[in-house]
Amino acid sequence: MKRRETLKTLLIGGIAGATIPMQGCKTDAAEHVEEVLTSGSLYGRTPSEKNHDERVNGEEFLNESEIATIATLCDIILPATPSAGSATDAGVPEFIDFIVKDLPAHQLPIRGGLMWLNGESTLRYNKAFVDCSDAEQKSIIDDIAYPDPENKKPEMSQGRAFFRRMRNLTLTGYYTTKMGIDDLGYVGNRPNLWDGVPQDVLDKHGLSYPEEWMPKFVNHDNRDIQAEWDEQGNLIS
Repeated sequence: MKRRETLKTLLIGGIAGATIPMQGCKTDAAEHVEEVLTSGSLYGRTPSEKNHDERVNGEEFLNESEIATIATLCDIILPATPSAGSATDAGVPEFIDFIVKDLPAHQLPIRGGLMWLNGESTLRYNKAFVDCSDAEQKSIIDDIAYPDPENKKPEMSQGRAFFRRMRNLTLTGYYTTKMGIDDLGYVGNRPNLWDGVPQDVLDKHGLSYPEEWMPKFVNHDNRDIQAEWDEQGNLIS
């Protein structure tokens, strides 16, 4: 199975969402509707939430070098395919930069993990991770993404923990964008046509619909007409 397909399976199974604590939003329906109607925006955030986002975006934690390393790692985790863009195409590094500021519990593990990654690349190749070739980067990532179950190398434990966090953040960031949702093929709930209980099920239980119901109940040409009943409860449309 290809890496992207494997990651989709992990995401759909709830692994990514379950491993990243996200703070809940307290919303006021009236405030939200008023904001959308008066601003003409489809941003979907209340004024207080927008103020919160602006405050967080105005802060700084990760430096340019750290964000560049995160971008490189994100695209190793989710590279572009013929049908979908890469993690950086979807703005995942910016998402991670926001999350690290909004949820400070990520700050030490992320910064420490980046230091570990650059330390390992310097030890092996005498250069920073972003300056390594694709093959050199992959050799490091393979050791922390796919550890040998019979020889897990204790010195790699910090790198493995860092990679798990980065993988989960990358998947969460990517698959909550339009690009990621399109890649999943998720279309949401859609109205469909229901012909009633299948005939074989009715036959199995010795049941049937009254003949006078049939043209009213399963006529697809009338599916947009709202049902009406008379005072005795009889279906009339």
